[in-house]
Amino acid sequence: MKTYLVGGAVRDELLGLDVHERDYVVVGATPDEMVAQGFTQVGKDFPVFLHPESREEYALARTERKSGKGYTGFDCYAAPDVTLEDDLQRRDLTINAIAKAADGTLIDPYQGQLDIQRRSLRHVSAAFSEDPLRILRLARFAARFEPLGFSVADETWQLMQSMVAAEELGHLAKERIWQELSRSLLGPSPDVFCRILDELNAWPQLLGVNHWQPVSWSSLEVLRHSLQSEADYRLNIAYTIFAQAILSEGVISDDRELAATLRVPNECAELSALVTLLKQELEPTRLNADCANAVTKVIQRADPIRRPERWQDLLTTLDLLDWGSADVRQRLSQAAVAYQTVNPQTLMELGLQGAALGQALKDKRHEAVCRALQ
Repeated sequence: MKTYLVGGAVRDELLGLDVHERDYVVVGATPDEMVAQGFTQVGKDFPVFLHPESREEYALARTERKSGKGYTGFDCYAAPDVTLEDDLQRRDLTINAIAKAADGTLIDPYQGQLDIQRRSLRHVSAAFSEDPLRILRLARFAARFEPLGFSVADETWQLMQSMVAAEELGHLAKERIWQELSRSLLGPSPDVFCRILDELNAWPQLLGVNHWQPVSWSSLEVLRHSLQSEADYRLNIAYTIFAQAILSEGVISDDRELAATLRVPNECAELSALVTLLKQELEPTRLNADCANAVTKVIQRADPIRRPERWQDLLTTLDLLDWGSADVRQRLSQAAVAYQTVNPQTLMELGLQGAALGQALKDKRHEAVCRALQ
């Protein structure tokens, strides 16, 4: 039995990046032998075990054979006769197919170190085309490592084009698409991820639409940050900017349709819907008392009293989208403050209740917004 550090941990060490997760492959062992040494089996589709102390993942070396459509259509074979080279060959990119022995020796049968030096994202073998999810993973790696100068190898790009032409992406579960998209939206260069998929003409299959035209992803550039730093915005903000880029081109007209297609969390869908409503109701060039009805409608939908974080996220998103001038956004914020100063308790002390209380509260808040916008 031999154990090797594999995958992203080895790659990131060679790139001089911090390593946050370590995965290991075990050669020459059986599940019973792993359990006998105190490991806990957690893998359902193939033998993966948790170390009894570190709780890091150890997987038995395995091979995969295509047996159906999509990213789940594989038969896995894990046995003591599977070699390390066999296991590395099933991996997506050469830079992810490097192993490190306990003594520090690197095992690199597919020239991953050379591709790291060349800053090239290249597939290990033609088996790359058997898993359409790898297109999204490669786009995510390209976006993540773009600040380091990485680009997609020509032969890999051609292979992905053939996969898109074969409509392989249509077999992906929307939850897996969202998983890759959400990770990329919080990565260093989300615009790169989206542009790669656009250049491959992958979005129509991913979003289930028949008509598509290239989208300008320039709005996503405001989300860029250093590879070594954390994103200073939340996922709902990043998704909203992504969604608005698509909606602005008219290839998908319904905000709710896009959110439902991608199975996005409610928090993301709600913020994007708020921005869409605001754009429909308000002009970015002016905000005065004549707009009070529309402003009140937006504030009421946003509900800053009970959802102050969502209101702040809305303002942050408008700032990132450069919607309106700074003065217009400031006036919108002041209107929301005025809206919140109306105290329902004061109206209740006047004897109002039920429908009458609700209407009076609505009227008073509208009046407060009007005064703030004068």
